Amino acid sequence: MSALSLPASLPGLLPALPDYVELHCISNFTFLTGASHPGELIERAFRLGYSGLALTDECSVAGTARAHDAIETLRKRLHDAVARSAARGEEGVDEPLLDNDEEPDAGADDPHAHASRHQRLQALARAADAFSLLIGSRLSLTPADGSARPPLRLGLIAQHREGFGNLSELITLGRRRAQKGTYRLHPEDLAAPAADEAHLRGMPGCVALLLPDYCAEPELLREQAEWCRAVFGERAWIALEQLQGHADALHRARLEAVSAQTGVPLAAAGAVTMHVRSRKPLSDVLAAIRLGQPLTECGMALAPNAEQHLRMRQVLSRLYPREALAQTLKIAESCDFSLGMLRYEYPEELVPAGETPISYLRKEVARGKLERFPNGLKPEWEKQLEEELQLIEEKHYEPFFLTVHDIVRFARGEGILCQGRGSAANSLVCFCLYVTEVSPEQANLLFGRFLSRERDEPPDIDVDFEHQRREEVIQYIYKKYGRHRAALAASLITYRSRSALRDVGRALGIDASVVEQVVKGQAWWDGGRGFVEKIARYGLDPESPAVQQWASLTAQLRGFPRHLSQHVGGFVIAQHKLSRLVPIENAAMADRSVIQWDKDDLESLGLLKVDVLALGMLSAIRRALQMIPNPDPGRAALPTRMEDIPKEDQQTYDMICKAETIGVFQIESRAQQSMLPRLQPRQYYDLVVEVAIVRPGPIQGGMVHPYLKRREAFRRTGKPPTYFNPVIKKVLGRTLGVPIFQEQVMQLAIDAAGFSPGQADQLRRSMAAWRRRGDLRQHQDALVRALTGNGYPESFALAICKQIEGFGEYGFPESHAASFAKLVYISAWLKCHHPAAFLCALLNSQPMGFYSPSQLVQDASRNGVQVLPVDVTISRWDSTLEPVQADVADAQARTRPQHPRVRLGLGRVKGMREAAALRIEAARAQRPFDSVEDLALRASLDRHDIDVLAAADALAPLAGNRRQARWQARAAAAHAAHRDLLYEAPPAEAALALPAPRLGEDVTADYASLGLSLKSHPLALLRHKLAAMRFATASQLARCANGRRVRACGIVTVRQRPSTASGTIFATIEDETGSVNLILWPDLVERQRKEVLGATLLGVVGTWQRQGDVRHLVAKELVDLSPMLGRLMVGSRDFH
Repeated sequence: MSALSLPASLPGLLPALPDYVELHCISNFTFLTGASHPGELIERAFRLGYSGLALTDECSVAGTARAHDAIETLRKRLHDAVARSAARGEEGVDEPLLDNDEEPDAGADDPHAHASRHQRLQALARAADAFSLLIGSRLSLTPADGSARPPLRLGLIAQHREGFGNLSELITLGRRRAQKGTYRLHPEDLAAPAADEAHLRGMPGCVALLLPDYCAEPELLREQAEWCRAVFGERAWIALEQLQGHADALHRARLEAVSAQTGVPLAAAGAVTMHVRSRKPLSDVLAAIRLGQPLTECGMALAPNAEQHLRMRQVLSRLYPREALAQTLKIAESCDFSLGMLRYEYPEELVPAGETPISYLRKEVARGKLERFPNGLKPEWEKQLEEELQLIEEKHYEPFFLTVHDIVRFARGEGILCQGRGSAANSLVCFCLYVTEVSPEQANLLFGRFLSRERDEPPDIDVDFEHQRREEVIQYIYKKYGRHRAALAASLITYRSRSALRDVGRALGIDASVVEQVVKGQAWWDGGRGFVEKIARYGLDPESPAVQQWASLTAQLRGFPRHLSQHVGGFVIAQHKLSRLVPIENAAMADRSVIQWDKDDLESLGLLKVDVLALGMLSAIRRALQMIPNPDPGRAALPTRMEDIPKEDQQTYDMICKAETIGVFQIESRAQQSMLPRLQPRQYYDLVVEVAIVRPGPIQGGMVHPYLKRREAFRRTGKPPTYFNPVIKKVLGRTLGVPIFQEQVMQLAIDAAGFSPGQADQLRRSMAAWRRRGDLRQHQDALVRALTGNGYPESFALAICKQIEGFGEYGFPESHAASFAKLVYISAWLKCHHPAAFLCALLNSQPMGFYSPSQLVQDASRNGVQVLPVDVTISRWDSTLEPVQADVADAQARTRPQHPRVRLGLGRVKGMREAAALRIEAARAQRPFDSVEDLALRASLDRHDIDVLAAADALAPLAGNRRQARWQARAAAAHAAHRDLLYEAPPAEAALALPAPRLGEDVTADYASLGLSLKSHPLALLRHKLAAMRFATASQLARCANGRRVRACGIVTVRQRPSTASGTIFATIEDETGSVNLILWPDLVERQRKEVLGATLLGVVGTWQRQGDVRHLVAKELVDLSPMLGRLMVGSRDFH
């Protein structure tokens, strides 16, 4: 709630108003049907004085965790308000009790109107405690024989834990036997289920609410009611829904008659789809989107009125018999289930016979400790390890750690690179189990950041695996535990600005071309702001009702759920049937299944998951290590494993300090490249800081410039900064007295302020969520009091609090940065010493990273790596390395380091199928191809395969230039399609000589087929025109003096708008000589929005700025020169 507000009448306080529990209510988790968030429904029902509400989304409990969190949050806020009121006394209470933003519940005067504020807060808190959130689902049961009989519609509500388990299994059954997004259930599934589901007969532990069609035939109503009585017995009711329809009296009379005939009682219900009447237009738009029609064509598919909202109890008392209203309370009283009752049991079969989970975990940790620390642990580390094990045992998390250990052990056994990250890297137990790779020698490990006694939520262990082999790990989990015990967490896909604009615009019947024009002009950073003000540029009247409605409905739809997808890798694994804990449904991807809750839901309910994540750089590193050429005899062996790579190589750091980091993990972005020359990393921990410092948290907290200033002073003088006392030095010494990491703030709270690890973790959690929850102040006040009480100056305490607020934006924990820094160094070392292998590995690991393959190739070429074109007589599916020819190698050895050449693979060809490429490789291994026709016949290539090879110029060795190749490809494909069983070579014919395409045509065709060109850079072909327009090249700009007004032109490769940049966009343009970094201030972005968003070839006039090795162009004017590129298709990569 936006403020604490007293329901207009509390349950039981106004006898004139009936107590009521809404039993039929869907949220927007019944996708494209419900028009309110679960939290909005809970708050509104509470404000109206309802005694409870049943959330009954369609074959789903996906929204229940949000509803549970909403009521728990409401209760906590009210009890906190009561406590503050009692502490401050009546005169100090300023809690707002009433909101007037929505219609009040009209009725008799509130007898508490003249009570004290404290008493009214207490009444509110008691009402919230008594409010019942019922968990259920709406289901449509269709005839199993496929007949046209009307479906049987039920609302099932869980009475207790067993009932919820049965409901969850039933939903799983319906979802798993149908395609994603649908379900299929039959009456027999409840009345006479199969042997495996026999326990679902009659749905023990659930209340059944028959949801009859409006004014259904009496015979059908009686048949359905009798079926419910036979299947559910005394747990069956008939829902009486009075929605001010034209035949409500007839509908009610028929239901009353059927109730009397069958003995199934009536219970009032509202068929609620929205929390307030004003959501009706949005409800209609959702229906139009669901039906794929404009509103004007939806007709009877739209609700006839707005009665399907949570109505005031005065209204309900006029519409419903008092007995039907009373039955809602009877049903609610029979239901005591809460999601808070769910208890999670992790698998224990990994524990060998004769062992307990903790004894086996200790053995595995001891084994890893001997391998990791052959010389023994320091006493303080030994103490931390024992404390970790004791806390893990106390929390009963041993099976969880053993499960993660088993998954990692499988991956390592299969040669799949993996590495844990996040807060788990603070754990020595995880390090000894080989889950993480951060040693206490390399970073300050604070276990309280990962797990503490006071922390109610489960630990979070994220493990990255090679993205191209992660599926092997996922299928291992499914195979080991079974699909009935393991599934991926869901990821909730919601409406964003563009999708909401598009769908609402179509639903309102706005011209499709106008809708697309407006959507394309909506930047990824807009978030819906200023839509009406900008609409005039598209020829629309901002004041028109249609535009105002479009904007209003778009704003309402933004953030609504669209569908459930699969989480990037969060696995939930159970000791027994997972489907009794949460429903499971099919994912869009084959061989995947997902639960109906996402990671936030799991966290709020205290349920464990292990994140099996995909990281492209791990794939690239493994590929690069496998491709490093063997050394000459007598030379030291080159590394084949990550741990074999030489530590602290100064050549690598030289390259990093010059920001030559395109393709390097984490430090290749514009912001990172600008920071590197300033920070000058010279050792591993510098990389840890580098990874973490270019984040919103340190930037917003004002930590970046003080750190850089101190670092520069230390580098210049060799004198470290002074510290207030040894405690501060111990915590902040490695970052020169500036807190960069969340763990440092936590450690300060522990060492300097006397916080417990759990209290420090609460401080950390409030840092991360204070902008959303607003609960940081109480923790800050406690920290300031503790610090000043321990003798620290108030100015120091307040400065720490200011920096803490910065962590309200995204910031890395030190353990996470330390994990990533390892991959930063390894990828940088590979780029520095084996650039050809590194490029080849990056190309074979796409999609990944910050830069396109074209940029990666051009960067490598500028650094001495020769890249060779796709060649059907040589290329494999993956790009490969080829040795440099002897005479060329001798010449290169005298001028620059010798590197192998990179041959582009067939996988780079757009539209090429891997199966066809493998057939080419197999046929070529038998003997070389002597013609395009020979290739097509022996590799069994069809017209499509030959055409895409010709388009990529991959047939050049067999057919000559691209035009000739396309001509021969058509003939070869035609002949291959009609070949006899016995192949006879065709009579020799003179090859048709077609003129070669112009270079510009070739380059355009290369980009269309390969996404890059080795023949020429597009701007080299335009250089004479650009020079006439006085545009300098990137290499010319690099020599310009600071402050000079310059003109530059290039292809836009990157647009980045960090949240901390206050609307500034950082872009990169590229020409044939290099790249130019641009700064686009917010006023320019708004003034030339079309050019910023739409230009492929961008001309820039501005001021050249340089400071040391940091250079950029501050734009003053932009011009879109994209038409000069003709048909060339080059895309940029845009980032938040």
